[in-house]
Parts: sequence; structure tokens; C-alpha cells
Amino acid sequence: MASLNVGNVGEYLREQRRNAQLSLRQLADAAGVSNPYLSQIERGLRKPSAEILQQLAKALRISAETLYVQAGMLEERDRDELEVHAAILADPTINERQKQVLIQIYESFRKENAVVEEQVPADPAPADPVRPKTVRPA
Repeated sequence: MASLNVGNVGEYLREQRRNAQLSLRQLADAAGVSNPYLSQIERGLRKPSAEILQQLAKALRISAETLYVQAGMLEERDRDELEVHAAILADPTINERQKQVLIQIYESFRKENAVVEEQVPADPAPADPVRPKTVRPA
């Protein structure tokens, strides 16, 4: 079977699954998809729907938005923001409520800073510190 052009979602899923130390079967069970179907997604043979990607993201405790970007379903936003979201969601030392609060705080700071950046005019060019020479008539 020829590989479909589904972006890097399969490779990315495999990497995330391995980072989570889950077998293919464990992830398939946790996400509610069949083992062969997940294997085909990872190998680039199947293009998963947004719903399947959401189920996989939840099982992996990563951002569904990140998977949508990898699958080419969503335009890539600021990569830093996606990575922060993914790191927060992947942290096993905090609970789900704490993760959501951290994400909300992070997003509010980004919005606040974006508004401030829009309001602050660009710095004018600094004045030349060298005074012009006065020309005296001869």
C-alpha cells in the first residue's frame, strides 16, 4: 500500500507514544481505536479524522491542536505556544485542573503582551549626538 501524504502526523504520533512509554496496543485501547488502524496511521497509510486525532491526543495527554497541525488540518500558529501547551499537558506531576489553569494563565499573558505591543509605538530613531558644526563667514 502506498504512503499517503498526511504530513508528519504518523511519525509524530509514534514519537509521542514512545515518549509516553506506551505500546501500540496500549495507545489503541486508551484511544478507542483498533490496533491495526493505529499502526496504519503511524506508518502513514491512513489519514485519521479530527475526532480520531482528538481521541489519540487525549490518550497521550497532548494537545489535539498539535496533532491537527501535524496532520495538515490546521494552520500552524505560534510553535512556541503549541510546545508550551504540549509540555503542560504532558506533565504527570500536576492534575488536569492545574494544567487547564496554567494554560489559561499562559494564554492571558500572551494576549496581554500582544495588546501592549500593539499600543507601544516603535522607538523613533535616536537623535544624532554629534552637533552640527557652525560655519563662520571668512
